[in-house]
Amino acid sequence: QVQLVESGGGLVQAGGSLRLSCAASGRTSALNMMAWFRQAPGKEREFVAAINWTGRSTGYADSVKGRFTISRDNAKNTVDLQMNNLKSEDTAVYYCAQGGGISWSEDDRRYDYWGQGTQVTVSS
Repeated sequence: QVQLVESGGGLVQAGGSLRLSCAASGRTSALNMMAWFRQAPGKEREFVAAINWTGRSTGYADSVKGRFTISRDNAKNTVDLQMNNLKSEDTAVYYCAQGGGISWSEDDRRYDYWGQGTQVTVSS
């Protein structure tokens, strides 16, 4: 079993920055893909960013490209999401996810483990 714990959410003004962090523990393997998803009130959960097991390959939703950066530290079993130039439409609960495999995916069905989520609120 793998446990994922997110941190770093909060309230920020539009144009500001936040850095989310996700720590993995338990029976975690380095050969995994990690991702961030988010869910706004009344909306479906959506893909934000993902990273492969080496950290050399990443993918982003069009809505966050150029503003968000995903990174990972396999020695610490952590994955971060640096969010810059935040907009009100970024307001959501952000979830960290881990799945098996050496690549990354936008499909949430490929991810086996999920964190409890952290709230990000961007005021305009």
